[in-house]
Amino acid sequence: MMRMRIGIALFLTAGLLAAPVFAQQDTKTEAAGLAKDVIEQQITAFLNNDATTAYSFASPEIKSVFPNAERFFEMVKKSYAPVYRPGNYAFGRNQVSPDGTVAYQEVLISAPDGKDWAVYYELKRQRDGQFAINGVRMMRETNSQGI
Repeated sequence: MMRMRIGIALFLTAGLLAAPVFAQQDTKTEAAGLAKDVIEQQITAFLNNDATTAYSFASPEIKSVFPNAERFFEMVKKSYAPVYRPGNYAFGRNQVSPDGTVAYQEVLISAPDGKDWAVYYELKRQRDGQFAINGVRMMRETNSQGI
């Protein structure tokens, strides 16, 4: 009987200790999903030539550099053409900060010109709980087989 009580106590203690790990993993999984949704919605807005919607997913820091949707849209067209007009794209690796406030998402893009790109997004959680895109870095993929 004593062994059973000790076993139950150990089981319950292990469960209580594991709960924060599972909660943290749920937070990271949720954050990664929200980040992907924001990126996908912005790409859709670019494909639809909807500058206002695309701009709505930019962080306040980005908006301070590009104070209106038209300037932002022109910058993306000029400097981030594969993001503005992806041929195909797929989500790659992601990482979320332990507190769930910053997410990093890789997006693999095959541009219409046939060139492949690895695009790295940084997203920050805003006060309303949503993520906003805070930066994008692109690297040309030279040895990929396409998406």
